[in-house]
Amino acid sequence: MTLDAALTFAVLLGTVALFVSEKLSVDVVALLALAALLVLGLVNPEQALSGFASEATITVAAMFVLSAALSRTGALRAIAHLFSKLKTPGRFTLVVMACLGAMSAFVNNTAAMAVFLPLVLASAARNKFSASKVLIPMSYAAQMGGVCTLIGTSTNLLVDSIARDLGHPGFGLFDFGLLGLATMAAGFVYLLLVGRHLLPSNRQAELSENYELGKYMTELRVLEGSPLVGQSVADAKLGERYGVYVLELLRGDEEVWAPRAQKLQANDILLVRGDWQKLTDMRDETKLVLEPKFKLRDSQFDAPDQVLTEAMISPGSRFVGHTLAELDFQWHYNATVLAIHRRGEVLRNTLRDARLNVGDVLLMLARSDEMPHLRRNRNFIVLSAREDDAAQRRKAWLAIGTMAAVVGVAAAGWLPIVTSAIIGCLAVVLLGCLEPEEAYEAIDWRVIILLAGVLPLGIALQTSGAAGLLVDGALGLIGDGSPLLALAMIYLLTATLTEAMSNNAAAVLLAPIAFATAQALGVSPTPFLVAVAFAASTSFATPVGYQTNTMVYSVGGYRFADFVRVGLPLNLVFWALSVFLIPRLFPF
Repeated sequence: MTLDAALTFAVLLGTVALFVSEKLSVDVVALLALAALLVLGLVNPEQALSGFASEATITVAAMFVLSAALSRTGALRAIAHLFSKLKTPGRFTLVVMACLGAMSAFVNNTAAMAVFLPLVLASAARNKFSASKVLIPMSYAAQMGGVCTLIGTSTNLLVDSIARDLGHPGFGLFDFGLLGLATMAAGFVYLLLVGRHLLPSNRQAELSENYELGKYMTELRVLEGSPLVGQSVADAKLGERYGVYVLELLRGDEEVWAPRAQKLQANDILLVRGDWQKLTDMRDETKLVLEPKFKLRDSQFDAPDQVLTEAMISPGSRFVGHTLAELDFQWHYNATVLAIHRRGEVLRNTLRDARLNVGDVLLMLARSDEMPHLRRNRNFIVLSAREDDAAQRRKAWLAIGTMAAVVGVAAAGWLPIVTSAIIGCLAVVLLGCLEPEEAYEAIDWRVIILLAGVLPLGIALQTSGAAGLLVDGALGLIGDGSPLLALAMIYLLTATLTEAMSNNAAAVLLAPIAFATAQALGVSPTPFLVAVAFAASTSFATPVGYQTNTMVYSVGGYRFADFVRVGLPLNLVFWALSVFLIPRLFPF
């Protein structure tokens, strides 16, 4: 083993460990890997910066903008009325999956999920379906649709870019189509016939217009004259009477972590957790007020221009990892955060000090004229039914036409996809579908930095000989050098890595290895690259394996085991079907 190969292995292992640990964000890890490659001399400056000039990186950025134009003009919400007309759970689930799967083939699937999520929740509540029976299939359908086209997911574009850098001719817009449709059909059959019996029926976790999502953490101040003054928390029996639990007592600068025996005094602050309706009932009956740090008067609840709304922190949100105090939330958004809900964890920080995670749901009071701004903000997914702005709806057809033109021109071969996508971005801005500032905000820069930062690692694996060493070791395990067995191994390894780390990172690490494996076997690299693209873009077995899974994890009231129980068999179905079909559609 050469020194360069050993150093590349060291960078690779460190990068994988950081990705899996999630101690740092994926974009920071990518930049650390890039810096290490440069400092160690494993890539030159031109190779190190090639990711920023990659067609894949630029195309992904452009598709974020085009997806935002479709979302913010209301083009993706045109089927809301269709959902409300479906009265049987099976038909409702099928139509939701089919619509989202078709849309995700051309629109960023995370953006499509953000639009569909509140519509599906509202329709499920209205028709008395269990939302938890629909949300996981919905997430899986978004992933299945994404692999049907070259632009459906950033991973496909990334694998295409790596393939071209390695001398492969690359893939066309619809080259993945037949395999994608076949696997999607199998996935739909599994979810409708088998998966729905494995899904929980969490009626209590459903969202509705009554704002009854889970248990919120908030702060209440004890007023003079409250019947709680002089009683201990245990004597007041707040848990038995209201289903509200006191987590902590704040008295001046003192924090009491075991407050049950403490006799309450006026102006004590109670950090409490419970259903929002029960919290408000207790507040009214025991003369408590919401903690005054947010300068909220209870009379604001009755003000005609106030809207009570729930908003989920979206994947890629810049709020992740920050506290409300750091974000200075009220000043920026004219919205008051009343409470926070987090799936699977009891928050014990004050509202201002709680660090936000993806999937956290904020209960907010906002002025009605601020709601359009909140809905357009990509840091949030507003979980409430709402009407589209009429002026924006009129521009929906312009956004749809632009996207159709981008896809049509690229499919016809008149322009490369990167060129047509850039022209499309200019068109949606010039036509008024997006403001220039909104176009910049629409791009998930973490994904862009991730793509640009990890591409040079793939180059280093190839040029240092590390990829060849990995392939030799893998082929030694296979024994007979069977291309089909090697394909099955590459697919399974990619799928396993994707469950534990970023799908794009898994694709970057495995694509060069897949290419080198094909060369060592003396067969076409195309089926191996397709296997990497499909395995990296279909992560079903964990709630953290793919962003759409994370989005439904909280609002569906799911447990981690629900994804394993439903998703692991589906991963095996995709593995077996892909290993069977890929050599027939993309011969060795």
